[in-house]
Amino acid sequence: MGITLWLLLHLLVPYSEHLSHILSSEEVETLPKDKREFKWEAPAIGMPNCIWKETRPNFLHNAQSDSTYGIKPRLLEHWIQLYEKAGGEDFGSSTRRRFFSICNSYMDILHSNKKPFYNGDRREDSSHTNAYLMHSLNHIFRARDLVKKNESKISKLSDGETPDDRFRDRGFTSPKVLILLPLRSVAFRVVNRLIQLTPEAHRGTVEHHGRFNDEFGCEEEPDEKDDDGKPSKPRDWEPLFGERNNDDTFVLGIKYTRKSIRLYNDFITSDMIIDSPLGLQLALGKEKDKKRLRKEDNKKVVLDYLSSIEVFGMDHADVMYMQNWKHVQTVLTKLNVQSSGHHNTDVNRVRLMYLDGHARFYRQSIILSSYLTPDINALFNEHCLNYKGKIKLECEHKGVLHEVLHNVCQFMKKIDADSMQQAEHARFEYFAKKIFPRIKDSVQVLPSFKG
Repeated sequence: MGITLWLLLHLLVPYSEHLSHILSSEEVETLPKDKREFKWEAPAIGMPNCIWKETRPNFLHNAQSDSTYGIKPRLLEHWIQLYEKAGGEDFGSSTRRRFFSICNSYMDILHSNKKPFYNGDRREDSSHTNAYLMHSLNHIFRARDLVKKNESKISKLSDGETPDDRFRDRGFTSPKVLILLPLRSVAFRVVNRLIQLTPEAHRGTVEHHGRFNDEFGCEEEPDEKDDDGKPSKPRDWEPLFGERNNDDTFVLGIKYTRKSIRLYNDFITSDMIIDSPLGLQLALGKEKDKKRLRKEDNKKVVLDYLSSIEVFGMDHADVMYMQNWKHVQTVLTKLNVQSSGHHNTDVNRVRLMYLDGHARFYRQSIILSSYLTPDINALFNEHCLNYKGKIKLECEHKGVLHEVLHNVCQFMKKIDADSMQQAEHARFEYFAKKIFPRIKDSVQVLPSFKG
């Protein structure tokens, strides 16, 4: 095969095209500042009040023209079978396929309007989960195929000939995908779906699946009810916290062998790591204790298995926002920090982006949330520096002011207070004694009374 044809085929695969790119000196200088503007727009199908905003021209048209959608054929065939078995029709126009195309662009993604399963939208939630999990599987399998091909080529080299830059196909450590989840109950759903999405030829056995079900599965607890027999918790609380394991401390390594999936694999040699922010925070604390015992306090504490992450997924960011957001920020600062050891890795096979300290500019980040907050937006702007660009969902909410009755009048009332410190107390006292009794006793909605 001629070199021109080989390059053409090489560039047709998003995985290869993304990781083979060599950053220019200008990109290395400007990417940390990240002043890219969201100049282009694309329709968000199924979300009439939202649009996708991008830092690069629209890519969705080209993605849809590919009949395989960039997925390995065996993965795609299995995925379509699962979709049709569940009663789905027209896979090409489905939500999961469209979101997969966005993921497969290797751009950083911020989806802030995902309908979560705990609000009753299990189908839409599972569609997005399927998409980023299939993208993760596709990334892992393509990376493994590349390593096998290069090992075959290296074995045919003549004696004394050393591998050159063509055979750089790995990072300092094995983990390539990191998925951050808030609770064990959510991890239980995600890991089981990951197993289902794996073709049967690659999951002949699932090692330690029973242990996983025991530690992450459902907990049999009686439902708490009030005296009148109604649930004591809100409707969205039960599926998220009440029905399953609500522990928020876990780190799980997953490795794909030739015909099996190995859960609870050691982190350094895993393909994927699924964890919670608190789980990684505690792991950092253990590393600090180890270095303190070795009297190496002056060295930066790193988790080596996070050094070579190429796809970072963060699902249910809105739930993590209600936990300790500082832990999430800490995780992002520890990603793609150069490994403190070699871990039996052949340096001649390590990609130049890791050796040059540029791995964070290649890492794809996928953040999913049911709503947007300033902190989530800041995290996306400050820590997601992918050279491929960014795409985020922008939604317009009309609010309810237009629904206010026109005959409602607004009155301003001056309230006396002894000092600025007593102003809030005086305002509350006036409301409790003057305003609220009128509202409570009235049969009309906000009647026109004069204060």
